[in-house]
Amino acid sequence: MVSSPHEAMHRIFQEYPGLFSRVSEVLGVAIPAPTSVTILPTDLSEPRPLERRVDTLLRFDTETDGSFLLAVEAQGKKDPAKPASWAYYLSYLHTKYQLPPLLLVVCQDRATAEWAAQPVHIGPAQWAALTLRPLVAGPHNMPVITNTAEARKDLALSTLAAITHAGDPEVGAILKALSAALRDTPEDLAHPLAELIAQGLGRRPAAHQWRHLMAVDLSFYKSPISQEIREEGRAEGREEGRTQGRAESRAEDLLLVLEQRGMDIPDGARERITHCDDAELLRHWLTRAVTAPTLEDVFTED
Repeated sequence: MVSSPHEAMHRIFQEYPGLFSRVSEVLGVAIPAPTSVTILPTDLSEPRPLERRVDTLLRFDTETDGSFLLAVEAQGKKDPAKPASWAYYLSYLHTKYQLPPLLLVVCQDRATAEWAAQPVHIGPAQWAALTLRPLVAGPHNMPVITNTAEARKDLALSTLAAITHAGDPEVGAILKALSAALRDTPEDLAHPLAELIAQGLGRRPAAHQWRHLMAVDLSFYKSPISQEIREEGRAEGREEGRTQGRAESRAEDLLLVLEQRGMDIPDGARERITHCDDAELLRHWLTRAVTAPTLEDVFTED
C-alpha cells in the first residue's frame, strides 16, 4: 500500500469527483454541481524531453455553465518553482482541451496553504499578462468535524477534512468521529476511505491512532489496512519470539558454564538467570562467568 499523504490528497477526487462541489462550497466559490465527470490522463508532457504531470485531472460537465477542467495538486511544502509549473499546466490544458481550467491545491499545513493561495502575477508589474489564482483547501478552511452524525452526512468531505487536519491537535477527535461514522457504512465505501485516511496521515503521530482504531474495529477485519496491521503484529511477535529464544539459549549457556566451573548455584540465582528475558544482560553475565572468582561477581556491576 502506498502510504503517501500526497496520493491521498488528490486521489480522493478521482474516487469521489462529486466531492469538489462540496469543497468549492466550503471554500466560498459557487461552482455548479456536475452532470457528469470524466477522469482524464494526467500526463501533460510535450514531445520534447520535458515531462510534466498534474496529480489529478478531471473534466466536469454542468447543465448551466458548460464544461470545465479541474486539476488537483497535493502540495506538502512551499516550492518557489511550483507557481510557474501550475501556470503551465493551466495554459496547456486550456490549449489542449479548449475548456476553462481550474486548479485546486490541497495542503496539510497552514503556512503552505496560505502561500499557495497567494495570486501570482505573470508579466511586467505595469500589466500582468497572466494571473494564477488557485483554489486552496487546507487546515485553515476545511471544517473540523468531530461529530459522528456530521461526519456521516458527507464521508468524502469528512475524509478530506481529516487528511488536511492531520497535524492539528484536534485530529484525534476528528478520527474518532470518522471511525464511528465508517463503522456503520457499507464495506465497499468504508474500506477505501479508511485506506485514504491511512495514506493521508502518513508518518504523523495521528497515523498510529487511526491504525489502532481500525485494528480494534471488527468491521474493518478484512480491509487492507487491518490486514497490514495484523501482519505487522505477527512480525513483531516473531521478533519477540526470536528475542525470547536468544534469552533462553544464553541462560542455558550461563548455567552450563557455572556448573562446569564447579560453582554452587542457589535456587534464587538459578531463578534469576532462567527468568531473565534480557538477552544482552545474559550475554554480559555469560562473559563474566568465564573468569569471575565467585557467583556474586557474575552479577556485580562494575
